[in-house]
Amino acid sequence: MLKSNANTIVITGANRGIGLAMTGIFAHRNNRVFAVCRKPSAELMKLSNEYDVEIIQDIDVANEDDVMVLKERLSEIDIDLLINNAGILRDESLQDFNPKQIEQQFRVNALAPLMICQALQANLSEGSKIALITSRMGSIADNTSGGRYGYRMSKAALNIAGMSLAKDLYTKGIAVGIYHPGYVQTDMVNGRGDISAEVAAERLVGLMDELNLEGSGVFRHSNGEVLPW
Repeated sequence: MLKSNANTIVITGANRGIGLAMTGIFAHRNNRVFAVCRKPSAELMKLSNEYDVEIIQDIDVANEDDVMVLKERLSEIDIDLLINNAGILRDESLQDFNPKQIEQQFRVNALAPLMICQALQANLSEGSKIALITSRMGSIADNTSGGRYGYRMSKAALNIAGMSLAKDLYTKGIAVGIYHPGYVQTDMVNGRGDISAEVAAERLVGLMDELNLEGSGVFRHSNGEVLPW
């Protein structure tokens, strides 16, 4: 039986945007939060000073050594909810094609979440949950505009990794949510978007609260819509 309310949450990319907003929600709900980032923002520091939020900084999720540092820092912690939120967005077209930039997005957006799930699997138990913050831009069926090769490819890779995790962890009673937050007004898109990070975070947290084994491996929009692969 999955735990209905998470008590200990680990969030990557917690220093700004959606990650920061989710950290705030969980902190206000009196959860214990481990906020993972490279450098903490002033807003994250404020949350840490006021709530049970422990910042684990100097962590580059795409760096294997840093992931091992994170594993050691959390070695005695039972994790109820692991949120892989950190990600990057670059722009490539056929006319402006940068393989190294594409590889970087693969490493941060697709490989890093899988490395973290693998490194922290001993911290998870029956009733724990994993959330992957992906994008509908990783949907093949939903691609109507092309471009954004690295971001689209990396998020499609993350989506299939999420499905494999859902299959592999099902017998252990661990559910996996695969979530598109929406078009969110964050630094990643230079403030464009149709919803705020706070609204996206509220929707995502609601989906995580409801996540169970029956819904494990389902690709959802933060508004609850099931998205096509």
